[in-house]
Amino acid sequence: MLRGRVKHCLHCILYLSFIFFFLVFAGAINLNEEEIVFPDPWETYGIYGTIILYILRLLTLLTIPQVLCNFAGLVFFNTFPGKVKLKGSPLLAPFICIRVVTRGDFPKLVKTNVSRNMNTCIDVGMENFMIEVVTDKALNLPKHRRVREVVVPSEYKTKSGALFKSRALQYCLEDSVNILTDTDWIVHLDEETLLTENSVRGILNFVQDGQHQFGQGLITYANEQIVNWLTTLADSFRVSDDMGKLRFQFYWFHKPLFSWKGSYVVTQVAAEKKVSFDNGLDGSVAEDCYFAMKAYMEGYSFNFVEGEMWEKSPFTLWDFMQQRKRWIQGALATIPLNVVIENIAVIWGVLGKKHKFYVVNKEVKVPVTV
Repeated sequence: MLRGRVKHCLHCILYLSFIFFFLVFAGAINLNEEEIVFPDPWETYGIYGTIILYILRLLTLLTIPQVLCNFAGLVFFNTFPGKVKLKGSPLLAPFICIRVVTRGDFPKLVKTNVSRNMNTCIDVGMENFMIEVVTDKALNLPKHRRVREVVVPSEYKTKSGALFKSRALQYCLEDSVNILTDTDWIVHLDEETLLTENSVRGILNFVQDGQHQFGQGLITYANEQIVNWLTTLADSFRVSDDMGKLRFQFYWFHKPLFSWKGSYVVTQVAAEKKVSFDNGLDGSVAEDCYFAMKAYMEGYSFNFVEGEMWEKSPFTLWDFMQQRKRWIQGALATIPLNVVIENIAVIWGVLGKKHKFYVVNKEVKVPVTV
């Protein structure tokens, strides 16, 4: 624990130093005694040019809430928390369903990860759990008392016409399919997501605490075999987002002011059924963002879950760009509310109490040594 605090102090020093030198380099801080003479913009650029430049400059202020919350999360909370400690016996934890949603394009990957995740849960001492794989195509997973394979029928349609992952998630909530009680919990994972012992302990602490209906934790990408260094480095900002504004918004406000991700999501069954994933076509492209905003409007509370999970970045730049394109399209479908939430709700909280789903390649070809 002490080593983690020392690392965090070093991180803060480097972080603040970087910000300081950047401000000096950008000219925001003048270390010289000489006075800087700025040209008159009205004379240099004209009336229309100056107005356009001022508008562009003022637009940058919209990012202030996100910047401040990201800064607070990275500085005020330990960046190197270390091993998560259980606060209660795993035997007394409520039932947990680890739900993996897949189209079924990578059966070998799913089978391998189901086995690894089950072993991780058992190693931590979990007893009341199952792994449920929801797929569009039959995977024929090995029979096991803790594994349930749910194949979404091709003819299944939701009431609002939800598609893609939303359709599969909503199918699981149908009375004829759902086998969970309202007091049970669901951990949502993508097909490539791997549990760690820390994340399992964090989930157990979260569900046993029971104060919040929704939770999310940290996902890292530079683990085990790295397929593409460029996309992995590009995904590093997502890690900083998790440890910055995501962690701050949940620890401080207990609301998804800046939305959340679709994986490493912990939900109570009753709350998930109330919010639902049946949100039409616009709520199907970025179903995680839409779901979080609906839950926020319903008044549910959120918290950060300790412990990290592992995922892999897209293997190619094309997959990377297609993934980001889908996220942007999904965010644009709910943009007015998104702007309100991301730029006004934070300040309020401080002052007051083309629809195509692109699937990236996720299966790693492991070299065989003879």
